[in-house]
Amino acid sequence: MHGSTAAPLVRVTVEDGIARVMLDRPARHNSLVPALMDALNEALADLRRSDLTALVLAGAGRSFSTGGDVAAFAAVPRGERRAYAQTLVGGLNRAILALLDMPCPVIACVHGPVTGGSLGLVLAADLVAMAEGAFVAPYYVEVGFAPDGGWTAMLPARIGEAQARAIQLLNRHVTAAEAVALGIATVACPPEAIDSVVDGWTAALQAKAGTAVRATRALLMPPERRAAIAAGLEREREHFLRLIDEEAVEAGMRWFLDRSSRP
Repeated sequence: MHGSTAAPLVRVTVEDGIARVMLDRPARHNSLVPALMDALNEALADLRRSDLTALVLAGAGRSFSTGGDVAAFAAVPRGERRAYAQTLVGGLNRAILALLDMPCPVIACVHGPVTGGSLGLVLAADLVAMAEGAFVAPYYVEVGFAPDGGWTAMLPARIGEAQARAIQLLNRHVTAAEAVALGIATVACPPEAIDSVVDGWTAALQAKAGTAVRATRALLMPPERRAAIAAGLEREREHFLRLIDEEAVEAGMRWFLDRSSRP
C-alpha cells in the first residue's frame, strides 16, 4: 500500500509503519457523502490488516471536514432522503467504530473546521493536534438534522453532560484552545507547526514498546464501552432518519445553503 491511492476521495500512504489517511474532497471542505465514507471504510479495513505503529487522519484543503454535505442532501428528492441518510450515517458510524477498533493509536490532525458528524472521526482518535483558528461546531439545531457522529454518543462522556448540552443546544463554536481545555483536543498549535507536532507524536510512538502500546489502547476501550458507543451511534442514526423528511429540515437546509452562498 506504500504510496498508493486507496480511492478517489481518500488518499492513503504508509511509510515506516505510519499510515496517513487524507480525506480528499477539498472543494467541498471534505464534507461527507456516501462515496467518501465507502472509500474511508475500505481504507480502514485494509489498514487494520497491516502492522502499524500509528494512523494519522487529516483533511485536504482548508477544512478537516464539515460533516454531511448539505447540498448533496438537498439534491436528493425529499421522499428518497431517508435511504440516502441511512447510507451516509451508517457509513459514518462504521468508520468511527473502525477507528476505535484499530490496534494502533489514531492521531487526528485538525488543521481547519470540524462541523457536524465529522466530529466523530476526531473523537475516535487517541491524540488530536488542532491548529489555532480551527474550531468545532454542531449546527444541528440550525439546519434541523438530529445529531450524529457521536455528538450525543461520545461527546458527553468526554467533556461532561452540561458542556455537551450547552454547545449543541446553543450551537456554540468551540475554539482550539477551548477544545484542549475540554479534552476534545490534545494540543492547540500554530497552523504551521501542526505537522511537526504530529511527526513528534509518531516518532515518540515508534520508540515505544509496540505490544504495550497496543495493549494500552485495547484496555482503554473495553468491550462494554465500545458496545455503549455503538448503541449510542445507532440511536443517533435512528433519530436522524426520523427527522430527515421533516419540513424543519427542508427549511434549515435552504437557510444553510443560502448563508453558505453569500460572499
